[in-house]
Amino acid sequence: MVYSLCMAFLRPQTPAAKCLHLVRLGQLTTRAELIEATGLSQPTITRAIAALSQAGYVTERFDLAKTRGRGRPTVPLELAEPEAVHAGISIGTDSTYIALFDLKGRTLRCVDAELPVAKLDQDDFIQHIMAELNKLTATIHRPLATVGVTASGTVTIDGHVTAPNLNWQNVPLGDQLREQFSVPVQVSSVSAAIVGSEMQSSRDLSNPSVLALFADDSLACAITTNDGVHNITVEREDLTTFGLLNAINKPEIQTLRQAVTDSKYQTVTRPALDKRARNLGQLVGELCTEHNPSTVVIAGSAFIDDPLSPAPFAQAVRATGDHAKIDLRMLPGHREMVRDIARAVALDLVLTDPLNRSA
Repeated sequence: MVYSLCMAFLRPQTPAAKCLHLVRLGQLTTRAELIEATGLSQPTITRAIAALSQAGYVTERFDLAKTRGRGRPTVPLELAEPEAVHAGISIGTDSTYIALFDLKGRTLRCVDAELPVAKLDQDDFIQHIMAELNKLTATIHRPLATVGVTASGTVTIDGHVTAPNLNWQNVPLGDQLREQFSVPVQVSSVSAAIVGSEMQSSRDLSNPSVLALFADDSLACAITTNDGVHNITVEREDLTTFGLLNAINKPEIQTLRQAVTDSKYQTVTRPALDKRARNLGQLVGELCTEHNPSTVVIAGSAFIDDPLSPAPFAQAVRATGDHAKIDLRMLPGHREMVRDIARAVALDLVLTDPLNRSA
């Protein structure tokens, strides 16, 4: 297995990024709460809030100020509503989800573009998603601040994607989107975006380690570390949907859904499905032994489309080592996953370095 730091989803490092992270997750927040949560000094917090307020990210609620004793009144803080929006694109094998989000993460516009990526010319596909995004932005009349994209396979620092299931080899996705929209663009793997979504929704800035496994037409893993998210490259074609169908080796079974539901071949398909689930569990168990995460998040059709797979998967994870205390959690559905990862990558740049991307 190969480990590489993902340039997306770095942990909040600056005082402003830490404060924005916490203010965004709360209804109302005080400076005292920010001091306690971050461990930063009062002058540092004061400067960070002043800069975030000037940039249009934070609002002081003087109307809710409370006076205690002779000191200055406590003025709560809340997230402002900048005019700019953030685009998130989640590329799937047959459908691509495109959405616009506000800073809070609320979905403002979205569309599912039915585009079989592997069957299309790469440039044609990118032109399609750029056209769909242009349509969305035209309906909202607000400036576009950032674009974030998730894709299967491996992603380079400059946003080039290699994904065998998409028939992509070093596709300059990030470059083309930057040229088209003239805004900062972030491109991330699916598994890194799953972990990034977990980080963005946690009030704990130290954020205990999270391992993500995405098992679908492709296989991807990622884990949080002290500095951010690391991708874990796993060369296990046998654990993808294609590998499963090859193992079943029945011409009548062309999709995972058929393998799960076709009663005629259950004596062949069910053992193959269970074996795949156990092997995925063994893989995750080995990664847990090496990295000791507090939480494992699983996603993808291997679990969503096969409701019997989570049980043998979990048993295999537990059997691989002393992992009884690890929280195993499955993302509930495909729609929820693509929305969450699109939102996470859409907001990543502004949350990582807000003062360089002011509203």
